[in-house]
Amino acid sequence: MRDMERCWARIDLSTVKHNYAEARRICGDHVKVMAVVKANAYGLGIEPVARALMDADFFCVASYDEAERVLSARPDASVLVMGLCGPEELTLAVQRGVRLTVFSRRQAACVLDAAEKAGVRAVVHVKVETGLHRLGFGPEDMDFVADFVRDPRVDFEGLFTHLALRTPQTDQAQFDLYDQWLAHLARLGVRPRIRHMCDSIGMVRYPERHMDAVRVGAWLYGVCPRRCPYPEKCLPTVTFQARVAEIASVPAGECVGYDEDHPLARPSLIATLSSGYADGYPRLNHVGEVLIHGRRAPVVGLVCMDQMMVDVTDIPDAREGDEVTLLGPDLWVNEYSAWGNLNRNECLARLTPRVKRIYVG
Repeated sequence: MRDMERCWARIDLSTVKHNYAEARRICGDHVKVMAVVKANAYGLGIEPVARALMDADFFCVASYDEAERVLSARPDASVLVMGLCGPEELTLAVQRGVRLTVFSRRQAACVLDAAEKAGVRAVVHVKVETGLHRLGFGPEDMDFVADFVRDPRVDFEGLFTHLALRTPQTDQAQFDLYDQWLAHLARLGVRPRIRHMCDSIGMVRYPERHMDAVRVGAWLYGVCPRRCPYPEKCLPTVTFQARVAEIASVPAGECVGYDEDHPLARPSLIATLSSGYADGYPRLNHVGEVLIHGRRAPVVGLVCMDQMMVDVTDIPDAREGDEVTLLGPDLWVNEYSAWGNLNRNECLARLTPRVKRIYVG
């Protein structure tokens, strides 16, 4: 690492590939593993991750611009946009063979119009609402969906839903409703080629529900489902680091930075680090720890936009210019997320563009 870098994220693509390969082994030979690379591949970088996963069956994204980024790296890739596309984006997506999620009557009409303009059939995955209450057709739309997917402008590839994962009972209710959709469409002579409903948690929790495909996101990046029986298969992929900009002596009784509630209990050596909440670190106040020379240093004061402070009084070999680990395999998302009351996926996805990405493996 060059001394001039203020903060950076070291991303191990070999570990991403390892996690994908383990997901394949968990799912078995007859189940497609769809790599979810939305949100810039959870902060790791869409293009490098897409190139690393050369054997991925599908890539899932949230928007058309993310689909374009996948295709810039992997022109041959099958890409599913799982969110909303505008009218012009829909036409471009249909022309390029990007799979579209259809989740409402309005969106269905827009997709048919886009297919008409593009002069080719739109490849669609229909999303049905089974209990998450986010996007999807309700049970009252079953006949409408059957008519829509039989339209000659449509190539009906997939039917999917998303688990809320609240309780086993609510999960079962979602399974039952999804099965009702499949049965009703089958009675009308309509069958999707790809059925999918499990994400990374569902992959681990419900192997009997893998069906034709599983959408794997968090697992790829080292966020292992809680209570997973084989956590050793899911490895951390990112090390987020910064540099010590300055070390200064601060008297007892002083507060550090913008904080005014936590005066120092002793004379302390305070290291200012060259990273802050504008880089994606949580805006913690006197909470959390970082690693310096393999030892833990507590965060003191309130994390600033571009800098943060830690107490290195008990790390006498700390020096200005040292590398500091903010997040990594030895300080991973379970405890990091708890300090900032964050979702574990958010810990990775919130890394901002100014954090230099360095790819290894």
